[in-house]
Amino acid sequence: MENNNAAAQTGIKNTNKWGTRQLVTMALLCAIGVLLSFIEFPLIPGVTWLKYDASAMPAMVCGFAFGAGSGLAVGIAGAIIHGILMADFSGAVMNILVVIGFVVPAAIIYRKGRTFPRAIVGLVASVICAVVMAIIGNLVITPAYLGVPMDAVVAMILPILVPFNLLKGIINAVLTLAVYKSISNLITPRKKQVKGR
Repeated sequence: MENNNAAAQTGIKNTNKWGTRQLVTMALLCAIGVLLSFIEFPLIPGVTWLKYDASAMPAMVCGFAFGAGSGLAVGIAGAIIHGILMADFSGAVMNILVVIGFVVPAAIIYRKGRTFPRAIVGLVASVICAVVMAIIGNLVITPAYLGVPMDAVVAMILPILVPFNLLKGIINAVLTLAVYKSISNLITPRKKQVKGR
């Protein structure tokens, strides 16, 4: 109370929108995302260099719970940490692009009406955006940092990159729905909870 009175007297306004509980939850989800980034396996037979991991799912759960900004913070922080640990700059940039595409659309759509149908619509939009971001990233980053010729990357878009990233996005979307439904009442602020969500 004394701190609030002092702040009011000095004209200082608290602009921090993330409370302690939210920051702790975000840190936990970020840590989970980093751990999940090391559990990888291929999705397409014969394409072993493209591996799936569920690291974007905690970021999307956070986006549903607290908004796009929080989800992005978790996803980007996790991608940077993984990139540093693996000394993989290009991979970190690619992961950041995909996280942006996956988290932002669904978080924005869901925030406007916290219902199951809106979550589905948001996740469909996010899967599509994540695929587009992955293709853009491959077209820009793969030739520049990995030395793969542009024509080789273009040739992989339809037979390999689109199916892989589409399947990856769908799996992450399904996991997000399952995980968020089971823990939403624990992590979402009570004033934002919706019965039957």
